[in-house]
Amino acid sequence: MKFSVLILFFGVSVFAQVEYPKDYFRAPLDIPMQLSGNFGELRPNHFHAGFDLKTQQKEGLNVYAVADGYISRIKISTFGNGKAIYINHPNGYTSVYGHLKLANDEIEKFIKATHYKEENFEIEMFLKPGELPVKKGQIIAFSGNTGSSEGPHLHFEFRDTKTEFVINPMFFGFDQLTKDTKKPIISSVYVYPLDSKTAVNRAKRPLLLNLTLQNDGTYLSEKVVSNGAIGFGITTYDTDDVSFNNNGVYKVQSFYNGKPNFGYEFNTYSFDEMRYINALIDYPRYKKMQQRVQKLFMKNPYNLSIIKTDENKGILQVSPNLNSSYRIEVSDFYGNKRSVTIPVQYDLLSTIIDAEPSQSNYYIKANKDMNFALGGMSVFFPAGTFYDDFEFNFGVKNDTLILHDDTVPAHTNFTVSIEDTKSTALQKEKMFIGRIDGNKISYNSTYKKDNVFSAKVKTLGKYKLAIDTIAPKISIATPIEGKWISAQKTLQLSIYDELSGIKSYNGYLNGKWILMEYDNKTRKLTHFFADGIVAEGANDLKVVVIDNVGNSTTFETHFFRNQKK
Repeated sequence: MKFSVLILFFGVSVFAQVEYPKDYFRAPLDIPMQLSGNFGELRPNHFHAGFDLKTQQKEGLNVYAVADGYISRIKISTFGNGKAIYINHPNGYTSVYGHLKLANDEIEKFIKATHYKEENFEIEMFLKPGELPVKKGQIIAFSGNTGSSEGPHLHFEFRDTKTEFVINPMFFGFDQLTKDTKKPIISSVYVYPLDSKTAVNRAKRPLLLNLTLQNDGTYLSEKVVSNGAIGFGITTYDTDDVSFNNNGVYKVQSFYNGKPNFGYEFNTYSFDEMRYINALIDYPRYKKMQQRVQKLFMKNPYNLSIIKTDENKGILQVSPNLNSSYRIEVSDFYGNKRSVTIPVQYDLLSTIIDAEPSQSNYYIKANKDMNFALGGMSVFFPAGTFYDDFEFNFGVKNDTLILHDDTVPAHTNFTVSIEDTKSTALQKEKMFIGRIDGNKISYNSTYKKDNVFSAKVKTLGKYKLAIDTIAPKISIATPIEGKWISAQKTLQLSIYDELSGIKSYNGYLNGKWILMEYDNKTRKLTHFFADGIVAEGANDLKVVVIDNVGNSTTFETHFFRNQKK
């Protein structure tokens, strides 16, 4: 264990020696920089990979190449970063621009040609250095709200081109583009008893500690009295002078009797590490209360490279005859710092609040393969599926497979299998394994062998076989049947599938495939007449939508258009 700790500290010292170019890059927007999200911010199932730059709550702002280079990748997706452009720079870094409305000039022409070549809205292109070169300050695109964006903004990243590790943009001089004189905020501190014998302040459950603000701006916690292994967690956020919203903090470090025992700072990390956010936070509390408490300890080690820890992995062993002090420091990139001191004392006090009772009937060993089966239903968890051992609730009720609940996070896929010997072959063609969430059933990609349906999933909960025989719905807000629509610039339809979800959508004008852009937030398909496919006079429109089990709907209409108008 000592060897691995040395590696962690050594890795941090190596990172500190990296010299990032401060003057090589410019800002991607020409408005003052305001952050609606910063690097490392805690998000569902991932750490934020870059900056979310505010665009004055509107779309269409110029987006500039931050340095010379070439467009190495373009990805158009209905989720994630939506329309995104990647630029490789000659100094070994890649800049990324996401949630774009559309690209500019030759870049947009290249994208549009690829859409029509592949006859698909969702595309991904990898380009060579000479195909689409760009210059620093060149307008490459316009800001938008595509993909999983919850409002107009520009997602912006830096990556190491070779490793694809994301890097905090602050290291490239972006700290000079905004002002931050404010200290981070520590909202709450929790203490955790970490085994069945340990009590904390007469409780065997996590406790919220009372904090008192001191004259010097630090916090002093109420005393923690315990008799065994404990750990701490915090909720914290940062603000700056210009952005007017709460963002993530840059660095957290804890000390036990003056010695560092657990910490992390958001410098650089890989996409493979993103899901470890669910190990870092108190995941059950997050699922129940939507509160992200960052744990400053590991019960079982996990491979998140930003963490520095001592040989006890941040866990305190409270011993007799020793009064101790635990301190947490939270910092932003500008060195503004907030701290809380927690007195720790050993004592054997009677327990008033017992641990929460468990209703579980099995036990999961996180480092072992585990398989459970009952009544034609089964689940297989490969070793490493979970971060910690836990008591597991497994059962079958009527036609539903019960796999604990979603308060325990899974790091990797596991396999759910359900046998069906009663349904007809025709029915089975429309069946899938669905996860039950209240009154909703969500689709999972399902494969069938003989009478057994299987799906790889990543969330615990309730699963059952569902059947979808209802075709998708297609509608148009303003009917165009037989009408002249010369003044319109677009064709727009709404599509929706109630159960298994939409798999594909294709539109045709006069028998020729047309690009229809899909916005999953509004469920709208849009075709732009500027693509040049529409004919003078009469036009026949056909749209075909297919769901994930093969049900399809065809919408047909005809209209007239005067191109000269």
